[in-house]
Amino acid sequence: MRAYDVVLFGATGFTGGLTAEYLARHAPAELRWALAGRNRSKLEAVRAQLATIDARFATLDLLVADSGEPASLKAVAEATKVVITTVGPYLTQGEPLVAACAAAGTDYVDLTGEPEFVDRMYLAHDRRARETGARLVHACGFDSIPHDLGAYFTVKQLPEGVPLKVDGYVRASGMPSGGTFLSALTIMSRLPAGARVAKERAAAEPRPAGRFTRAPLGRPHRVADAGWWAVPLPTIDPEVVRRSAAASERYGPDFTYRHFAAVKHLPVLAGGVLGAGALLAAAQVPPARRGLSRLLAPGNGPSPQRRARSWFSVRFIGEGGGERVVTEVSGGDPGYDETAKMLAESALCLATDELPETAGQVTTATAMGDALIDRLTKAGLRFHTR
Repeated sequence: MRAYDVVLFGATGFTGGLTAEYLARHAPAELRWALAGRNRSKLEAVRAQLATIDARFATLDLLVADSGEPASLKAVAEATKVVITTVGPYLTQGEPLVAACAAAGTDYVDLTGEPEFVDRMYLAHDRRARETGARLVHACGFDSIPHDLGAYFTVKQLPEGVPLKVDGYVRASGMPSGGTFLSALTIMSRLPAGARVAKERAAAEPRPAGRFTRAPLGRPHRVADAGWWAVPLPTIDPEVVRRSAAASERYGPDFTYRHFAAVKHLPVLAGGVLGAGALLAAAQVPPARRGLSRLLAPGNGPSPQRRARSWFSVRFIGEGGGERVVTEVSGGDPGYDETAKMLAESALCLATDELPETAGQVTTATAMGDALIDRLTKAGLRFHTR
């Protein structure tokens, strides 16, 4: 029997601290969990903060582990059922822990939005995880739970056994933390490398027999019934949705998902596109990239007051078999409060709920599906049909 149900690695970071607080407030009393990180004194400070929520956390176990020390990560993975990690950028910091969990048969969740990292982990560790029974579940925050589970929720409202098309429209407010900003710069600076790895994965990954799944880029357009302007959003989310569709016949014999950012006013959309283009260009130049990375230092993030004003909404329009359905997933601060909630509830779901038999690199919809939707609904997110 393993010593812990859940270990949180990276508890001293901004999102890690929010995740620790969420577990302290919402995890069942019988849950056996611990904090892990490379600096014991900082872990002790986090534990002291948790003790102000509940005195019993004053004795919460602390595990010292470092991404640069594989033996310490092996010890963590072998001690628990599930590891949560908030340590990024994942492309440079994440693989040793994925490898340790795949070898130990330990379930793993993170909040990465880095497509290249996810593809590299599939190529390197999916097979071993399948052998040991480990479930490697990436993108368990705003990337990509609302989109993946929202598309899954939408598909369930449509007829079975027919071609289906789902479009997702994302609207959100909020500010990034330093860690998220650094991850975004890393992604933008490595687009050619990411494309090569994606091609390698596509060649290696089995395709569903007799079924087709697609995630095309889509085109800018006006959503007349909502009064929005929409532009393609080339994040990790549509690929996650497509992989969920490939794993389940419920998505039909021919499934298409398109992903868009939506705004009410065209000048806002134009400004966002121009800003993203400028950031992408700057990310290709090392001195500019280093300068941008100093604007938001990792470990920092928006204030509680700013997070309280933040929100997100993802609307899905699904069509198939002559039927049309409109659904929505919505919540509060997308990048941090709700991400910490989604990450923690994913780990609790894997550790304690009755779930389908899966292993290897799997999506949230494939690994947890209805059980996670139920958890998140009870935790305050809204999944509903409009």
